[in-house]
Amino acid sequence: MGRGRRTVTVHHVRAALRGAQRLGLDAVPLLQRARIPPLLLTDDRARVSPEQFARLVRALHRATGDEFLGLGTIRSRPGTFAMMCYASLGCPDLGTAVERGARFYRLFPGGPNLALERGAGHGREAVLALRGGLGPHADGLTAAEHHIVAEWLMLIWHRLAGWLIGRRIPLLWAQFAYPPPPYADDYEPLFGCPPRFGAPRTAAGFDRRWLTAPVVQDESTLQTLLRHAPAGLLSRRAYGTTVAEQVRHALTGALRARGGPAMSPRGRRTARLPELPEVAARLAVSPATLRRRLREEGTSFQELKDTVRRDEAVSSLAEGGEPIADLAARLGFSEDTAFHRAFRRWTGSTPGAYRHETWSQRI
Repeated sequence: MGRGRRTVTVHHVRAALRGAQRLGLDAVPLLQRARIPPLLLTDDRARVSPEQFARLVRALHRATGDEFLGLGTIRSRPGTFAMMCYASLGCPDLGTAVERGARFYRLFPGGPNLALERGAGHGREAVLALRGGLGPHADGLTAAEHHIVAEWLMLIWHRLAGWLIGRRIPLLWAQFAYPPPPYADDYEPLFGCPPRFGAPRTAAGFDRRWLTAPVVQDESTLQTLLRHAPAGLLSRRAYGTTVAEQVRHALTGALRARGGPAMSPRGRRTARLPELPEVAARLAVSPATLRRRLREEGTSFQELKDTVRRDEAVSSLAEGGEPIADLAARLGFSEDTAFHRAFRRWTGSTPGAYRHETWSQRI
């Protein structure tokens, strides 16, 4: 996972820790292994880098001995996910593979009750649905934590399906059986389509034709996947199928392009993020059309620019040693104080405090 990736909300960090806390495990050493400052958990605006979150999930897997991270009614022993994948590899097509994987997990009490439904939407759609609420449904979890686990299950199964056939599967829609959470803006880039909340059940739909796609993976490629799965499937790249994500991709690429930054009079690298007309030309639409499409998706060019800057700032401060003044210049801030104000608005912390707390966790 490289820098510049979409950051992870603190709500997911809290939910990931909840199972370990229910098992009586101390969260502080787990956060330290992930290089996540414990103080971040007290601020709803805080975010962590994908690398930090992936390290936390790996630490939780080891500490709990549970692929559900202690969030289920029973423990899912390490290797269960791998055996499900092995069972699916021998299938001729995606539809058969997903159905076999879902049946595999239904063999275990308390396992996720996922189902593949064919023929929805006048016969043109396939639906991946979470039936009967959550499979791993443990007493003591808050409603918000149940919702996050449901989201994780849908993400992992959707992305696993794409991996099996070696293609990204665009979702036509995604719906969730709960109200919009505080981090609702993160759903569209995660699932690649506008989410619907307050639905009768949690499910996602895609073109039924994908079910006939052949399974192209084998045991050697599965070994590569399993080095980081299932946690790695949670932290894969956003899909970029919406206009907003295409704009975000263009902005991130410009921010990180080799040779792109110029030198400021003080000798610092300065980024020149493209303005809206430049991005519109790259996407072959007029500036007015781009503004309209972003507005229809509930965002704006300035909001996306701020998000790209925020995520790059969090990742850089957490993972690298770039001087804060240089980072501010690279993100396009003319003054260090402007960057400090923006970072506090994004995360509730100053850049210096965030880096100090993060790096103090390195053990």
